[in-house]
Amino acid sequence: MKEKGITLLEILIAVTLLSLLSVAMFLALRISLNAYTKADTRLMDNRREAGAQRIVQSEIEGLMPVMAACGASASSPGMRALFFEGQPAVMRMVSTFSLQQSWRGRPQIVEIFVIPTEDGRGVRLVANETLYTGPAGAGRFCTGPLQFLPAVSGPQSFVLADKLAWCHFAYQMPNPAFGQPPVWTAIWTKQIWPLAVRIDMAPLDPNPAMVQPISVVAPLAIHRDPELRYEDAEYYQAQ
Repeated sequence: MKEKGITLLEILIAVTLLSLLSVAMFLALRISLNAYTKADTRLMDNRREAGAQRIVQSEIEGLMPVMAACGASASSPGMRALFFEGQPAVMRMVSTFSLQQSWRGRPQIVEIFVIPTEDGRGVRLVANETLYTGPAGAGRFCTGPLQFLPAVSGPQSFVLADKLAWCHFAYQMPNPAFGQPPVWTAIWTKQIWPLAVRIDMAPLDPNPAMVQPISVVAPLAIHRDPELRYEDAEYYQAQ
């Protein structure tokens, strides 16, 4: 009787085919994991970009009308002046929105400004926050009406937008011509608050597959006259 079985050659062929199948499955799994990682990274970058833009808009819209005691010291009460700096690359104000605690936190002195990147390619938009303690505390940032100390970045600075080709601010003011729409100016020189703030920016390396930095326009619903004394003025100054 002829015995049945398999030859060594058949075993080698089966093992080879099984090995090729395992390698194919491994490569397919690796490609899938790489695609998932790239998609997840891109999604997180898009969420971070959109979140930063919402933060910028919330901080601007949370502007609090403050009159600071600029240059105040133990021997001098300082000079009462509107606390708002509007420059092409620097904006400073007091906001009820906090980076750490959102709308639930205490008012913060917010500095939003543009700095160059470490490699010199492009710029980034950063923000500093300092707890607002009153007119005297805000007065440490200014020396007089529309005169402010330079904004300086540090380890605690929060990067709002990075790898930008350019970034600058604009401020909306009433049109001097009666009945005409408001106009935008690059430097704020008035002792009142602007109607709105716009931040224009462009990516250094545009990528259609990612959310790109866009212009942020935030209206300011402030209708207070800084020259008038309101009944709630002490409350605003004390917060």
